Amino acid sequence: MKNPHFNPAKKHHRPDGFQNNHQSFHGKRWHEILRWRWEAWRAGHPKPLQEPIPVVKPDLAFIHANAKAGLAMQPAATWIGHITVLLQVGGLNILTDPVFSQRCFPVQGAGPKRHTPPGLALAELPHIDVVLLSHNHYDHLDEGSMLALKQQAGGAPLVICPLGHKQWFARRGMHRVEELDWWDTHVLQATERNARIPVTLVPAQHWSARTATDALRSLWGGFVVRSPDCHVFFAGDTGYSKDFVDIRQHFAREHTPENGGGFDLALLPIGAYEPRWFMKDQHVNPEESVQIFHDIGCKRAMAVHWGTFQLTDEALDEPPRALARARRQAGLSEDRFQALAVGESMRIPPRQG
Repeated sequence: MKNPHFNPAKKHHRPDGFQNNHQSFHGKRWHEILRWRWEAWRAGHPKPLQEPIPVVKPDLAFIHANAKAGLAMQPAATWIGHITVLLQVGGLNILTDPVFSQRCFPVQGAGPKRHTPPGLALAELPHIDVVLLSHNHYDHLDEGSMLALKQQAGGAPLVICPLGHKQWFARRGMHRVEELDWWDTHVLQATERNARIPVTLVPAQHWSARTATDALRSLWGGFVVRSPDCHVFFAGDTGYSKDFVDIRQHFAREHTPENGGGFDLALLPIGAYEPRWFMKDQHVNPEESVQIFHDIGCKRAMAVHWGTFQLTDEALDEPPRALARARRQAGLSEDRFQALAVGESMRIPPRQG
């Protein structure tokens, strides 16, 4: 199938799809998958939990009052679980990769089952203005969650996504969709209740597939949200690459000290990384996530992509322990890069500059 977005001037474009900037992704062969499962079985991976995944009751009073505050909104981020975060910035309520279903699989009777419930149920959400979708894997693009958001009171949210997803949404009656290529920007226009907010799709080291025959046909990526009160970097799924130095350089002019400094918040993945020989080119481990923290030049980070679905060989509760070791090794304090409890909110000082 031809790539309708193909541009030969762009090195990540291919006639039949897309590719990474700094390391080409090649799908794993059957013998590699069998080796992974055999080795995991022999070693008894994943190991059982040593301690429960922390879950707290969400501060619904704060979240809903903040949702209605317009330009007086306190910049905040609430971890709903896995990769899903409620961002409240610039008068808008933004969801990253909404996943509320019990399983991340084509059918709900099979596949990885949710270990921790969503920190907010769909019915507890404020009206969602924007969804940031990083790519189409089932633990990121969840059909049930998207259809529920389509039916929310006040109308469906705007979905901002990489190239190649619009047709999937159109087949489900969702037409408020903006597709972006890497480095493209869509500006969320200001109203009396929200700020003018540029949203940019940025590169990530990953891949895409929804079926056995559509690998690399749609694009993937992360997002930079530049609200006047908070600059946010959302990595999506990624392996480690030079892309993060590139991202810092791309936004350097806006992140000088007189303009408020670097990213006020980064949402960085820390889970689904073992075994490294299998996962390294698609998922960072906590040590690499700390390196991304430094590469992009952010002030604080929230750990995501852990504690919800058992996707790989490390224990479900191991990523925060590995993150703590990586922080100590890097001389980074815990308050700079936090692993929150499911349902917990982080309040972010408004950007100055």
